[in-house]
Amino acid sequence: MSAVAVEARALRKEYGPRVAVDDVDLTVHRGDVYGYLGPNGAGKTTSLRMMLGLIHPTAGIVRLFGNDPVDDPIVALRGVAGFVEDPTFYPYLSGRTNLELLSGLDGGVDRARIDEVLEIVELASRAGDRVRGYSHGMRQRLGIAAALVRRPQLLLLDEPTTGLDPGGMRDMRELVRALAGEGITVLLSSHLMVEVEALCNRLAVIQRGQIRFEGGLEELLGRADGRYRLDTTDQGRALELCRAAAGLRDVSQENGEIRFAAERSAAAALTVDLGRAGVGIHALVPEGATLEELFFELTEETAE
Repeated sequence: MSAVAVEARALRKEYGPRVAVDDVDLTVHRGDVYGYLGPNGAGKTTSLRMMLGLIHPTAGIVRLFGNDPVDDPIVALRGVAGFVEDPTFYPYLSGRTNLELLSGLDGGVDRARIDEVLEIVELASRAGDRVRGYSHGMRQRLGIAAALVRRPQLLLLDEPTTGLDPGGMRDMRELVRALAGEGITVLLSSHLMVEVEALCNRLAVIQRGQIRFEGGLEELLGRADGRYRLDTTDQGRALELCRAAAGLRDVSQENGEIRFAAERSAAAALTVDLGRAGVGIHALVPEGATLEELFFELTEETAE
């Protein structure tokens, strides 16, 4: 089986004049916890629908472990599971009965596996209760249980923590982390930076249907290298020198501190200029931008 779990090339979806997904390229490798990060309406859910064969692309291709979910959905979706938007169940039936029905539709009821997945998602004690009495977080976990009944190698989750309280979000993150630890490849759609940063090793950032970045999380965070905070004995004079110094970029003053971006050699030369001007340095601190800051940089470029 292919080492690439999900491959999309020039993936496009049009609804009349509106382009929901605009020539998306992305690659999810086997073993990734891959974050698909973007604001609401950016094209994440539409992309996942095409990946699962729920809608046909206007153009481009999707491959799941090398197989086409449009031309051969039975083969392509073997070993693939997940949910798009909120998972739906029969509210008047119990959690266990819902899983039994879904298991039957998928080729036969595997009661031992149902017991196992209910334990995994920590719903065993509530398995006999009707789903109408489940909290939103419990229904989300039941959705993952339904996906796990298939023993998937690839799990696609669309905003699994939406609407959860902080405790539910924490529990869902721990569950996803545990599933990844068992070797399941996870593609996680989200608009929450903290969720992606906590869970994912690779990610794509999408805005207005277009990919703005794809690669490793550390690679994206590494783009922030070369940013500094400066505190001196004379911030007014130091700000003048920073703005005049060669090699300094994005010079600003926030909360009394001077911030700028520069190569190490330019930052070192600045310390010499400050000394010659009689400005003492309290602190010159290198810092990295947060994922949130980088996300807004990437998405606001297209919003202008």
